Amino acid sequence: MTILEDLRRAVGAEHVLDSGLDRFGYSYDSSHHPLVPARLPDVVVRPRTTGEVARVLALANAHGIPVTPRGAASGRTGGSVPLHGGIALTLDRMTGILEVDEANMMVTAEPGVRTMALHDACAARGLFYPPDPASWKFSTIGGNVAENAGGMRAVKYGVTRNYVMGLEVVLADGTVLETGGKAIKNVTGYDLTSLFTGSEGTLGVITRATLRLIAMPKARGVLRILFPAMDDGCRAVQRMLLEGIVPSVAELMDDLSLGAVARHRNLQLPEAAGACAIVEVDGEDGAALAAQARRIEAVAVACGALEVRVAQSQAEADDLWALRRGLSSAVGALAPDCLSEDISVPRGAFPEMVRRIRAISAKYGLPIPVFGHAGDGNLHPAVLCDLKDPGQAERAEQAVAELFAAALAVGGTLSGEHGIGLTKRPFLERALGAAGVRTLKAIKQSLDPKGILNPGKIW
Repeated sequence: MTILEDLRRAVGAEHVLDSGLDRFGYSYDSSHHPLVPARLPDVVVRPRTTGEVARVLALANAHGIPVTPRGAASGRTGGSVPLHGGIALTLDRMTGILEVDEANMMVTAEPGVRTMALHDACAARGLFYPPDPASWKFSTIGGNVAENAGGMRAVKYGVTRNYVMGLEVVLADGTVLETGGKAIKNVTGYDLTSLFTGSEGTLGVITRATLRLIAMPKARGVLRILFPAMDDGCRAVQRMLLEGIVPSVAELMDDLSLGAVARHRNLQLPEAAGACAIVEVDGEDGAALAAQARRIEAVAVACGALEVRVAQSQAEADDLWALRRGLSSAVGALAPDCLSEDISVPRGAFPEMVRRIRAISAKYGLPIPVFGHAGDGNLHPAVLCDLKDPGQAERAEQAVAELFAAALAVGGTLSGEHGIGLTKRPFLERALGAAGVRTLKAIKQSLDPKGILNPGKIW
């Protein structure tokens, strides 16, 4: 019996795909990065149950076949690209929301559930799942956990890791492991739940997640604040936090980003505007929102704001959000290629990091618009270039390397929410040190001694 026949027996013949067209459809993610090669899997396998995942991994482990777990492929670092061929293990059939436990304020879901669908199912019961990666309309919970996804609400509510209470994980040899649970306090042994959260599919395949929920805020408000320069916007966000104002969202964009999205959406903005903050607040009622908005406006004006606009209706809030929501596509339209990066620095270093990005842009003669989550120090510089031009491609690669070096120099790290994947592998030891890398490799060797799980990622 062949491996293909074994796989068909494990999950059903119709869920094992081996045509060239099917394999191509599972060969890439959303990275669009020169360091991410095109590589087709040898076969695509679409299990429906944990038992089927376990059977597939047991087969793969026995024969030394690489397995690349895959959700919606919305990642930006090549994490779900099957670098070594083998099996593309896609979990898009595992879409059950198994339980919304109102008494314990938790939800249990399979990995293929879309983030927005999970949010909406909980919201219908007055419960709130805060993590909101930009791809939340199509990204999946399994991928969110595997990458420890963030989002705009992280400044107040944290990232995926802060909500993962328990996991069901299939290990490389097909063993099914359960970690954590619904108990709020749990210090029984090592924190295996946190170990697998953010492990990028290199230690096990997540087949179920139990996630903590909170009460849904009763009201939300949005402000758009224009500043002469990014330094002014950074100073305003820092001052808000120091004064105890914690917005649910505090997004900043520089002049290049602002100009791109204004043109993209045909918006008229003051010529003097060199930066924009989109700030969201939430609370019990309209009076609480109005009080927060007044405090934010006072801080913004003290930091040199040119204009503070407070949404007076949901339609106006949507209009203010249009600047941020249209940003990625607007920036991407400025050049043939856009290397959208993800770095994280201490909040106090945000202004210095922006200045360093400006210097790198000037050094290599490439525009680098900057936007990000100012409330938690997570920046997204976008290196604009034409990768078909060898000179620009080389300069872009050097610029990206210097972005990472600059982030580390100010006490930051390589990624706030996109992970390491393929694109950041060369910089891992610089970030963690030799001892850190050895420790991670020891964990990998212990859980996946044959190295079949997502090979070529992180390492």
